[in-house]
Amino acid sequence: MKKFLIVGLGNLGEKYADTRHNIGFKILDYLADSNDVSFVTLKLGDISTLKIKGRSLVLLKPNTYMNLSGKAIKYWLEKEKIPLENLLVITDDLNLPFGALRLKIKGSDGGHNGLKDTQDKLQTTKYNRFRFGISDEFSKGRQVDYVLGEWSDEENSKLKERLNVSAEVIKSFALAGVNNTMNQFNGK
Repeated sequence: MKKFLIVGLGNLGEKYADTRHNIGFKILDYLADSNDVSFVTLKLGDISTLKIKGRSLVLLKPNTYMNLSGKAIKYWLEKEKIPLENLLVITDDLNLPFGALRLKIKGSDGGHNGLKDTQDKLQTTKYNRFRFGISDEFSKGRQVDYVLGEWSDEENSKLKERLNVSAEVIKSFALAGVNNTMNQFNGK
């Protein structure tokens, strides 16, 4: 059975649960809930496994906090013997409009500390990342407050549909491959 590691980045704790920065956790929670699987707390994170059409998706929400996510990612890749090309890291992106989706095969960390640590621990920039746009609707000097702030009412009203599309991106990544998924979903 082909295995994939799907990692949602976020921070632990109730105070972060509904923040923009935790969209990675939120997407994985949505995917798990809609497929009737649940998470258990194991070494370096909360883990769930979802089986789809001969594929095994190991869902990981690192409990190392955002800025140290690479440690958990590296550990679970090695423990589950998952090749790097079957890794997908889900994160928020300030450079994309709210709800815009972008899958990439490689790239810079874009100033995102979770990706920076992942790149450092994996010693490569060539790993799949799935960026969920949170927009940049904040005033100068307020980036941290914005990222760690909760969704607006307008964003919340559109979030469920975006979470549903995000779950489809993950399934497509495992079933159709990264290139087909990029062609189908990027910019949608």
